[in-house]
Amino acid sequence: MKTLEWTNNRLKLIDQTKLPDELTYVYCDTYQDVIEAIKDMTVRGAPAIGVAAAFGMALADIKGKNLETAANEIKASRPTAINLFWAVNRVLESDNPLEEAMKMYCEDIETNVNIGKYGSEIIDDGDTILTHCNAGALACVDYGTALGVIRSAFNDGKNINVICDETRPRGQGARLSVWEMQQENIPVKLIPDVASGYLMSQNRINKVVIGADRVAIGGVANKIGSLMVALAAKRFNVPFYVAAPLSTFDKEANIFDTIIEERDGDEVRYYGNCRICPEGTEVINPAFDIVPSDLITGIITEEGIINPL
Repeated sequence: MKTLEWTNNRLKLIDQTKLPDELTYVYCDTYQDVIEAIKDMTVRGAPAIGVAAAFGMALADIKGKNLETAANEIKASRPTAINLFWAVNRVLESDNPLEEAMKMYCEDIETNVNIGKYGSEIIDDGDTILTHCNAGALACVDYGTALGVIRSAFNDGKNINVICDETRPRGQGARLSVWEMQQENIPVKLIPDVASGYLMSQNRINKVVIGADRVAIGGVANKIGSLMVALAAKRFNVPFYVAAPLSTFDKEANIFDTIIEERDGDEVRYYGNCRICPEGTEVINPAFDIVPSDLITGIITEEGIINPL
C-alpha cells in the first residue's frame, strides 16, 4: 500500500482524512497543493511528510518557481516534523530535485523494512503490543516504522496481539492503525486513550512501540498523548520503544526547544460532526508532546536499536 506516488508529473496521495470508510486519492499539481495536503493532514506522519515535501520541491522546480521561496513555505506547513526540514534541505542541495525526491521515496521503503527487522528482535512470541497514533504504512511511503516492527514480528511467525489507542482528537489510532492491522489480519483491539494505564497495571500490555516526529537531545516529540503512555509504562515496568528513521534525528538540538504546533480548537470541540462541549468553550489543542529520554527503553532505527540521545 503506497501512501504516495509520483505519476505523470503529479503527486498522488491517499486522502487519510477519508479513512477508514473511503480509500480515495488527492492529486497535487503544484507545491502549494502539497502544502495544503500537509496542513489539512491529507498526508501525515513524519516520513511521509518528508517525502511529500521533497516532491513539493520537485513540483516547484518543474513549474519554474523560486526554490528558496518554496522551501520556506513548505517548511512552515508543519514546524514540528524534522523530516520535512531534512527533505527540503536535501532537495535544495541537489542538482536534480525530482531525481532526489525519487531517491528519497525508494530509501524510505528500505529504511522501514530495516526498522521492522531490528524491531522484531524485541518482540516475543505471545506479546501484546500497544501503539499510539499511526506510525504505519500510512505515515511513510510504505510499511511503516512502529507498525513496521509489528508487521515484521507477525511475518516472522510470532503470535502477537496489537492494541491501538484511539489517539484523540483526530483519532489516527482508531481510524488508521486499526484499519492497517485489519488489512493484514493482524489481531488488533481498540481502546480509549484513557485505558492504557489500567491495562498496563493488569499486565495486559507487554511492550509499547510508537513512532516519532522528532528525535533530539533529551527525548522525542510525538503525537499528543505519547507522554501519558510513557509515564504509565515507566510506572508499570513496560518496555517503551520508539521506532524512527535516522532522518528524524536532530542531534544538535535540544528536544525541549521544539516548537509544538497548536491546532484548531474545533478538533476537540467536535467528534465527527457532533459538538461534545458547550458552544464557545475555550480549548488547548497541542498536536505533539515530548517524551523525555529517561522514559524510553530504546530507539529502533534502520541501523539497529540505540539508546535515546
